Parts: sequence; structure tokens; C-alpha cells
Amino acid sequence: MEIDGTVRATEKSHRGFELALAGARVVSRAAVPLPLGVVDKVGADLNTRLDHRVLDLRKPAVRAIFELRSALLAGFREAFLHRGFVEVETPKLLRQGAEGGATLFSVAYFDRPAYLAQSPQLYKQMLIGAGLERVFEIAPAFRAEPSDTVRHITEFTSLDAEVGYVDDPEELRGLLEGIVADSVGATRSVLEASGNPLAAGLPRLELPFPRYSFATCEGWLGRPGAGRDFGTEEEKAIGERVARESGAPFYFLTDYPTSVKAATFYARRRDDDPGSTYYFDLDFRGLEIASGGLREHRLDPLLANLASAGLDPGSFAGYLEAFRYGMPPHGGWGLGIDRLVQALAGLANIRESRLFPRDRYRLDP
Repeated sequence: MEIDGTVRATEKSHRGFELALAGARVVSRAAVPLPLGVVDKVGADLNTRLDHRVLDLRKPAVRAIFELRSALLAGFREAFLHRGFVEVETPKLLRQGAEGGATLFSVAYFDRPAYLAQSPQLYKQMLIGAGLERVFEIAPAFRAEPSDTVRHITEFTSLDAEVGYVDDPEELRGLLEGIVADSVGATRSVLEASGNPLAAGLPRLELPFPRYSFATCEGWLGRPGAGRDFGTEEEKAIGERVARESGAPFYFLTDYPTSVKAATFYARRRDDDPGSTYYFDLDFRGLEIASGGLREHRLDPLLANLASAGLDPGSFAGYLEAFRYGMPPHGGWGLGIDRLVQALAGLANIRESRLFPRDRYRLDP
């Protein structure tokens, strides 16, 4: 409906003004009853909201989430470009995956099979070999994981970065924490200026973020030397311990063992301790947000890692060629935008952080 009138001051309104109506016109009639409330406070379950997402997005509280998301992405781009990164775009239709085939979506690509990209990992590394020393990408990624949890979806937005001529994981962590802090700070400023209520929940971040080794966290959990990755409940327990230790919302888990990263063939193992890698995670209050570390830049160890992961080097010919002609030491990370929005907005389910989420059951709307 379109309404014409004159705005005038009045003491009768708690806002101090009113609209003196001059005319009204129906632009488009809505079917009734509505499948869910838009302006009232009557709740609806998440499936009903997602089934009628266009109506759900009319709610100011829901729209506020995507205003936060938009500001966050703009903040990330600004932070990367300020640090000399180049934004890139890598293929999303691939002949092979970066992490094996178990979680790949296959598609018919003319007369041969192809796969939707799980990650731009291999292409990021190839671009470092091409002489682009700092690259980042914000793009969709796909994982065929049958996980019915509040923090997994099959189509998600991944923020990936790769840095050349770096030989110390601490340099990567310093870059990542600075970019996250700048982006969250910029997001808060934008939301405060627009009156978005989610601004009040954004943390004020202090650098550096705390660092805790994988072994330290295993000790906290009472499973020293177990050498397996942390589960969801264990990550939560670590987050609770960090909250007591430092109160910091963001923190790094460092020095992941090779046994946890065995399938990540491009992860660089320590020469002085092959049972340990230079990999780390960035968590937020018990939720993994990013993962990364130094990559293996030497061809022979990389081929050995492929073999130990049970992968055929012939399937990675284009990727391996970049290493045959000289590859500098490098590293990077991948960060889940949807999880970060979920965390910053205090959402119960990651599906609320995407306009039209996809999971193992949902392909509509």
C-alpha cells in the first residue's frame, strides 16, 4: 500500500510526529491468512520460517542479521585490500576435490563427471606459485556431509586467504586476528550508525587473541596424547575453559598433530617432529570459525603426503605442476562466513545466517 500525507509534529505521539493522511492506494493485494506473522510477536518454528522465507525476511529482527552479514563482508574486503591482498575467483566445477571424494557433490559435466568445489585450496596455492603473493576469495563452497546439526549446511560461504613467502605460522595468525578484529570493529560502527540492535552484541576485541596448544587442550579434556580431533562437545568444553582462563571470545588452537590432519595432504609437517603440523584453528566461544596453517611447498614431501593419504598424484597434475617450477613457502586459512555470522548474531542455528539455506533435506525455496 502507498500512503500520501504530511508529516507534522505532535506531542500525542511518543515519537514526536505523526502523518496526516491525504490518500492511500493498494499496490498489490496479499493472500490471507499469512502462513506466519510478520509484524506480530507470534513465533514460528524454523522450518515454517524457511518454507516461507520471503515473509520471514520482512521481519526487522531477521533483516538485521543480513545487514550485519553485509557489513561484515564489506569489512573483510576492506581489511584484506588494506593489507595488499588481491581478490580472486576460482572455479567451482572441478575434476577432483581438495580433500578427497567422500564429501563431494558430483555433477554431470557434458560427457564426464565433475564435482562442486569444497574449497578453493588448490587454486589458492597455484596462484601463489603464479606470483600473486597475497590472495583472498569470498565464494560459495559445497560439502556433501549428511550432518543434521545446528552448525552444518551443505552450501556455505567460505572466506579463503593464501600468503606467499611466509615460513612461520605465527605470522599467519597475526594476519588473521588483525583482519577479524578490523572487520568486526567496522561492522559494529556500521550497525551502530544504522541503529541495528545486533551492534550491542558484537565483542570489542583485543589483540593478540590467546593461543592454546592442541596438547594443552587435550590435557584440559583429560585425554592427553589421544591424537584425534575435538568433537562438538569437546570444543564447547574448551571454549568454557578459555572463558575462565582469559574471557577472550576468539582464541587459537595451535600445533595440530599429523594424525588429525593426515587427510589434509597439503598441510606442512614439522621437519623436526613429523608427528606435528603447523596447523591451527580459530575458535569463537567453543565454535570453530577458521582453520589454516603452513602448506607443504616442496614437491617430494607433497607427493609423499598424497601417497600417505591414499590419493593418486595423477589426479592432481595441474596442481602439482605449480610445484615443479618453484613454489615459495606459503600458508593460509579458510573461514566460514555463515558460522561467524551465527556466532556474532547469537543465532541458535546456522541456517538463520543464510538467506536461502541448503542442507541434506532442503532445496526450496
